[in-house]
Amino acid sequence: MFAVTKEANSPDDPLEAVPAPGLAASLREVGWCACIERLDLAERLANRVQLTTDGYIFYRRHVEEAFGSEVDFAQLVKLYGDYGQHDSEGKYSPNPIKEVISKVRSGDPDPDRICTSHIERQNLTMRMQMRRFTRLTNAFSKKLRHLKAACALHFAHYNFCRVHSSLRVTPAMAAGISSRIWDLGELIA
Repeated sequence: MFAVTKEANSPDDPLEAVPAPGLAASLREVGWCACIERLDLAERLANRVQLTTDGYIFYRRHVEEAFGSEVDFAQLVKLYGDYGQHDSEGKYSPNPIKEVISKVRSGDPDPDRICTSHIERQNLTMRMQMRRFTRLTNAFSKKLRHLKAACALHFAHYNFCRVHSSLRVTPAMAAGISSRIWDLGELIA
């Protein structure tokens, strides 16, 4: 799931944010659907957002229940070719994308902003920085509270401590939530 706020610094540069860090990529059925409803996501966002998800059917109901008509919602369905792998060398290679279908579900989403690339990149960053989300790993959390703590620490560091090269500031500074870069001591205090 990815949200883009309509208000921006400039029309070409909207503020892009992952609004509810959760277990979305790894626990799709209980991840974003649970985040949308249980975390009161709609109430925690100050501005109307454009929301793009993949084609998972249950997102439609959960987005409607959480946001009502106060969201510009689209789903992006990617159709891949050559299902199944034919050789051992390509075991983990992605299949080629044959077609992309965008479906407007509610509101008036900007067609140029309907994409899942940002959240896919965010999920890759999360998998690379928190090895417990990497495929075929033994670095896992035995307890759910440990996994939640690791996710919270990752996103807090990502948003408040890490200067992003594309922004030249932290995401929290870009969003106006913080006026300075936090150090790790402040983060865990």
